[in-house]
Amino acid sequence: MLEYLEPLCRLTGASGDESRVAEYIRSVISPYCRCEIDRMGNLTGFRQGRSRPKKLVMLDAHMDEVGLMISSINEDGFLSFSTVGGVNVESLLGARVRFGDVIGVIGLKPVHLAKGEERETMPDRSALTVDIGAKDKADAQKHIHVGQIGTFESEYVLFGDGYLKARAIDDRVGCAILIDLILQEPDYDFCFSFSVQEEIGLRGARVAAYALKPDRALCLEATTAADLAGMPENKTVCCLGQGAVVSFMDGATLYDSRMYQDALSLGKENGIPVQSKRAVAGGNDAGSIHLTREGIPSFTISVPCRYLHSPACVISLTDAVSVERLAAEMLRRMAEDEA
Repeated sequence: MLEYLEPLCRLTGASGDESRVAEYIRSVISPYCRCEIDRMGNLTGFRQGRSRPKKLVMLDAHMDEVGLMISSINEDGFLSFSTVGGVNVESLLGARVRFGDVIGVIGLKPVHLAKGEERETMPDRSALTVDIGAKDKADAQKHIHVGQIGTFESEYVLFGDGYLKARAIDDRVGCAILIDLILQEPDYDFCFSFSVQEEIGLRGARVAAYALKPDRALCLEATTAADLAGMPENKTVCCLGQGAVVSFMDGATLYDSRMYQDALSLGKENGIPVQSKRAVAGGNDAGSIHLTREGIPSFTISVPCRYLHSPACVISLTDAVSVERLAAEMLRRMAEDEA
């Protein structure tokens, strides 16, 4: 799985611009399964297993990441932008960004020129601009255009005791896990979707689930950890190093209680570290999948991630392994379900 995570994190693919990610994944998995890219950009397919399942399970991971879209270019050659997906202002300050082959830096008025409240408050996003080193508007327009989508630019770095810092871990880690599950010979047939536009409204997975017609769905994600110094225990959503994260409810889905209990039991039975997400917040593709057609019972297993939606997402690699192990067990349990 880690063999695929690094190249996936190096590829750019904000919502609406996922084609490079899709083509890479297709090049890896196509010898092992039937797959195609649909009209929305989802990479969907079918993986044959050793047996036919009682319930067809859809595995899902989204390819897109948060990003920026250029909204205007001023006369001095600086770029105004809107965010694509949920990005905090704090993550933007001084960040290095990429628009195709063009590198830029998000700038702000220097602190020694700020006055009064400007020194004490976080700036509004509209006050920020991207500096690509252009002399003026005409120079900038040679390299960039309004509507162009960009992403954070950040290195892939292993550090500490099995930790990884990279951009786009949400949800390239889910994609890497799903690739690895496809490359292994599964016990049962399953269908899958590497989905688009999750970060701007869980859009691609809805289309994919409608076409694939699964009986059950399992989403592979990254979720906010918030296990930071000084954070009150009741605000800590989950913790790095404590295993796969399972939820009973989030902002988009009230999860099937039987699936939740199954995940906890399978973790215990198989020696897989599993933790519950201790906040009803956020959302993922399960939010749209479970509302598709007549309703599709859905569940999500997540890798805990610090500094989500920033240039420097951080995970523990042991947690990613735990998610893959639990996903394989849940896939088997869901495929055998007679209910």
